[in-house]
Amino acid sequence: MLHRSLIKPALAGFLIALTSGQASAHVGHGEVEGLMHGFLHPIGGLDHMLAMVAVGLLAALLGGRALWMVPAAFLAMMAAGAGLAMAGFALPFVELGISASVVALGVAVAFQLPLPVIAAMGIAGFFAVFHGAAHGAEMPVDASGASYAAGFLAATALLHLAGIGVGVALSRLVSNRDAMRLAGGAIAVAGLYLAV
Repeated sequence: MLHRSLIKPALAGFLIALTSGQASAHVGHGEVEGLMHGFLHPIGGLDHMLAMVAVGLLAALLGGRALWMVPAAFLAMMAAGAGLAMAGFALPFVELGISASVVALGVAVAFQLPLPVIAAMGIAGFFAVFHGAAHGAEMPVDASGASYAAGFLAATALLHLAGIGVGVALSRLVSNRDAMRLAGGAIAVAGLYLAV
């Protein structure tokens, strides 16, 4: 049941990301470069990777509707943050917000906070704006904005799915509470290290 509800949207998003450059009338270097740069940006930054995996862990910890609603909130608000940056709006404290997201999401997982789904969505969405702003500000000049966004959204969705997968796997262990605490604590400590 869990697999089917997550795999279809992830595959659809991934396929859209892969083909978005091909839908243009004139496929060129900007679309391909944009897609690849966008896809590699979240994966290439440890701070982005940790936060996005932590979103998946938190979603798995909360279960139910949170499995798709928390990552969806992150993706939507990250796209909004990127759009603002691409439009020239400079969001203040972006790096601090990204580091704080790693710490806060790690702490939420480590302490297994029983957040309502709407609160988890709000937290994920708030921090996602900072991640999106960083992605948008670092878009290559000659890249297609749509392809670049499709790339980082696809990579982010895959990182969320990885976190959900790890979270679900940990929930099947006898000592899942300790394993989840350890994972969340490690993410939070890494976030503190990255903030320095």
